[in-house]
Amino acid sequence: MLEGLNIAAAGMAAQQQRMDAVSNDLANANTNGYKHARVGFRDLVYTQAGRSSAQGVETGAGSAAVDIGRGFAQGVLRNTGEPLDLAIEGDGFLQVKLADGRTGLTRDGNLHRDAQGRLTNSSGNLIQPTITIPVDVPLSKVSIGTDGTVTANGRNVGRLTVVSVRSPQGLESAGDNAFVATATSGRATAAPAASRVVQGALEASNVDVSEAMVSMIEAQRSFQLASKAIQTADQMMEIANGVKR
Repeated sequence: MLEGLNIAAAGMAAQQQRMDAVSNDLANANTNGYKHARVGFRDLVYTQAGRSSAQGVETGAGSAAVDIGRGFAQGVLRNTGEPLDLAIEGDGFLQVKLADGRTGLTRDGNLHRDAQGRLTNSSGNLIQPTITIPVDVPLSKVSIGTDGTVTANGRNVGRLTVVSVRSPQGLESAGDNAFVATATSGRATAAPAASRVVQGALEASNVDVSEAMVSMIEAQRSFQLASKAIQTADQMMEIANGVKR
């Protein structure tokens, strides 16, 4: 009976992790460039059950949730008309300098100009390589080309570097809607020629709210069933102890 308790507890832990992921997706449904989390499940260890001569009879130890990366499907592009808003159409990421000094990758194109005129994203991380727009140039005079070239009042002040990785599923989440490259994802290289920068637009989150709500309900119901299994196993153990006495 203890095995039943352990199996149900493992199921509850797995469904709790799934609910955490879905809750985070729903909380970021309106976050620019956000990519939804993907959670899968795997079987825990199997052991042979019954007599040693009974071949092929095994009992499992339950299941566990597995983070299988993000869904990197492109979100809808929304026109804003703001000069420093941009979206990447196609594969690719902008490079930013994270607070810990690492180079992050993000799809959040809601850019701003800091007090020194440097371009930052909505989290305050500097765009890499650094691009400075003179503070005396009005934003209405700033133009961003489809290749990322930034001009201020007709003068070239830099170029936004759009990069991609071999396997986006291998990227590590770094918080602030950014990722860092890993050995699994491969290093950041120049984005495909088909990718282009769109000025005056932002990429919406790719979270499907209705689908996320269904997943949330499924996880809650599965959690409740696993909890009920624990209650049933506890009642069975209570009956067994009563018979023994």
